[in-house]
Amino acid sequence: MTELVRGALREFEPMARHVSWRAGGTVARAFFPADLTDLANFLSALRLDEPLLMVGLGSNLLVRDGGFDGTAIFTHGVLDILRREADGSFYAEAGVASPKLARFVGKQACAEAEFLAGIPGTVGGALAMNAGCHGGETWRYVDRVLMLNRKGEQIIRGPEDFAIGYRHVGLKETSDEIFAGAWFRFPAGDAEVAQTRLRELLERRIATQPLQLPNAGSVFRNPPGDHAARLIEAAGLKGTQIGGAQVSEKHANFIVNPKGNATASAIEMLIGRIQAEVEEKFGVSLVREVRILGEIDRQSMQD
Repeated sequence: MTELVRGALREFEPMARHVSWRAGGTVARAFFPADLTDLANFLSALRLDEPLLMVGLGSNLLVRDGGFDGTAIFTHGVLDILRREADGSFYAEAGVASPKLARFVGKQACAEAEFLAGIPGTVGGALAMNAGCHGGETWRYVDRVLMLNRKGEQIIRGPEDFAIGYRHVGLKETSDEIFAGAWFRFPAGDAEVAQTRLRELLERRIATQPLQLPNAGSVFRNPPGDHAARLIEAAGLKGTQIGGAQVSEKHANFIVNPKGNATASAIEMLIGRIQAEVEEKFGVSLVREVRILGEIDRQSMQD
């Protein structure tokens, strides 16, 4: 396979280097494509049953300490094409950071993209989970998307091909495709107003979120008509720690790794404790936003 691709293929790559929690096990194989064509060639040569993990900024992901027996594909800084099309739409490849897209759209005198600056991930991740904040959601502005299937074929699809919900998106009729890029449409606006709004949102994030500590953003979805952070705080869980993982004192829907020594198991156990106590006290089942996968390391659980 190495003769067919131009990117780097590594074995037993530690995911703590690549996820914002700075914790977790290894992946059996890690591929860093040279560009979109290289990724397509890689997929076409891969076994069809090979488990795949798409990784952008690693801000919504935890690989268990026992590792992931599959291939992780890293898109950030590689699938990075971002441009304004002749028809007025914005094309962004999956590895473009969401805040970068927000700034680019704002400078082009278009409005309503500012919320993307509050999403600490890539366009690919935003598409996969319909990421949103500050009243905005990704798929509200999607015109069409570019997909890659396991044969390396490029397919353009519209929103009608997807089941789109709150923090979840899935193809209606197939599941072997990954997001490679998307075309977005935003209404006309004012560049100066957009830049002011971006600064305000960034200042709000800094003031309300523990950005200086390793974290994965919001851990849980907000229940209908409520906020996960309010429920967690009301349950008296702010500051609760398990094995170096801690419920943030600044924002209760964040779990931080303040000393960088928390294991993935500790983080997952703390997530489970939060869910159990909120369920017991308020009868609300908190649903995770973060994706957890891989094998549990039984030895670390015993230690």
